[in-house]
Amino acid sequence: MTNVASLAGTAALIGDPARAAMLVTLMDGRALTATELAGAAGVTASTASGHLARMLEAGLLALERQGRHHYYRIAAPSVAGLIESLMSVTGELSAARRQCRPVRTGPSDRALRRARLCYDHLAGEVAVGIAAGMIARGQLDLGQDGGALTDEGLNFLASLGIDLDSGAPARSLHSRLCRLCLDWSERRPHLAGEIGRALYGALVRERWVAGPSQGRTVTITPLGRGKLERHFGLALAWSLSCSD
Repeated sequence: MTNVASLAGTAALIGDPARAAMLVTLMDGRALTATELAGAAGVTASTASGHLARMLEAGLLALERQGRHHYYRIAAPSVAGLIESLMSVTGELSAARRQCRPVRTGPSDRALRRARLCYDHLAGEVAVGIAAGMIARGQLDLGQDGGALTDEGLNFLASLGIDLDSGAPARSLHSRLCRLCLDWSERRPHLAGEIGRALYGALVRERWVAGPSQGRTVTITPLGRGKLERHFGLALAWSLSCSD
């Protein structure tokens, strides 16, 4: 009976229109603030906070803290799969997304959204795409508390001239661990810390990108467009308008 009650409770949580709108909004993989999710669901901030607290407690959502900001995301692939399965029964997921109010994150400047410096490493669409491509190819394991390079990831970075094991025991645990940073505009993770800094340095050295002469915008070079597509599997529709 306990399992039945738990199932019914979870179904009731998802069944509320405001909570369902928040969950569907998060299905694109982003992590959003309570204010942004309140806007997507069309409810007040206080109402959204109550809904989010209940979904956190039930394990539907996870909370990420970055500085003074709090971001909510789908807790696990199983939760996303559950929501997608429900949507396939009741209608198209894309149609449900259209009914939610769109959430725009990050700067309006297109070039700044595409690629920029985040302290000493690369951020923006390109950086998020690099991390996503490495995860998809098994080069980077993304966990609840951070990320770790696999042997394939270490070898891949070494092929780009980034030898993280230089001067350290081969395949040391330290060289595997990597810090992930929640991207300001994309609200998905990009590589930060030592590995992110080394990767950005290699991209500049190989002239795939050009660092900013002022401000934070990083320019993707014509050479870099092809190399990023080849080595990281980036979908380069954005590169066709790099001069906009």
